[in-house]
Amino acid sequence: MQDDSVVGEYKRVVEAALFTSGRAMDVDEISKVLGIGSVGAVGKIMDALAAEYRERDTSIAIIQLGGKYAMMLKEKYAAKVGQLSGQPDISRGAVKVLAYISKSQPVMQNAIVKAFGDSTYAHIKELVEKEFITTKRAGRTRKIETTSKFLEYFDLGKQNNKGP
Repeated sequence: MQDDSVVGEYKRVVEAALFTSGRAMDVDEISKVLGIGSVGAVGKIMDALAAEYRERDTSIAIIQLGGKYAMMLKEKYAAKVGQLSGQPDISRGAVKVLAYISKSQPVMQNAIVKAFGDSTYAHIKELVEKEFITTKRAGRTRKIETTSKFLEYFDLGKQNNKGP
């Protein structure tokens, strides 16, 4: 990759793109904004930017969800100001569970609980209430998949998802 000042400028452009778009963006779309042909280089820039946001003491996080990157409020702040956005608030834990579901779907609830612990039940309930996932009885557990609302909310409709 190029020197730090160029990489820093790329990060600032990505930050501006995510903020302005207000939606999740995939690496191909971000590479066009940056004018970089290497998807691998863009992926490294995105990973570095997301890591910077994790390290900062700020209310904003950059997360990867369903193969796309999005700028979101951290759970602690979303709970306080979420009513201002007019969009559904999603707790940070629920976002992590939703990302896992979107990558692994259809996935069994017991596998999610094994990966994330007992708090998963509350996150699944939250995601069902917000209509981002559906659950269907499958023996002693439940089969979980994302919904079309999930695809629309995170602007993932153009991806090849296994879900509905």
